[in-house]
Amino acid sequence: MQDTFSLINKTKSKIPVLPFELIKNDILGKRYSLSLAFISPLQMKKLNNQYRKIDKATNILSFPLSKTSGEILICPTTVKSEIKKFDKTYPALLQFLVIHGCLHLKGMQHSAKMEVAEKKYDKKYFHWHRSRIR
Repeated sequence: MQDTFSLINKTKSKIPVLPFELIKNDILGKRYSLSLAFISPLQMKKLNNQYRKIDKATNILSFPLSKTSGEILICPTTVKSEIKKFDKTYPALLQFLVIHGCLHLKGMQHSAKMEVAEKKYDKKYFHWHRSRIR
């Protein structure tokens, strides 16, 4: 059986240890193959421009590759710049964005339904997160 989760850090940022694979399994299932990559602002800007026609780095992009596989790209530099905007710590915001990306890969679009799901998973993993960052 092939790996169903991979984490790639193409930046110099230190990525906090978070339950990324547990979140993936919870939202997308254990058989879903997810690649989670952390990339530079320049790479993110290029991809955001290419796929969304927005010429700036964004915090996250999600790409479904098939019904059972996908990729989430996150720009740590952009995430760190948005901490105050979202009123979260860096690890908490990263965790929330992975939840957000997984929900997109599951087929959800921005909506009240997606916000309810985000809050549900964020609350579920908040306790995991809080118990390990102190």
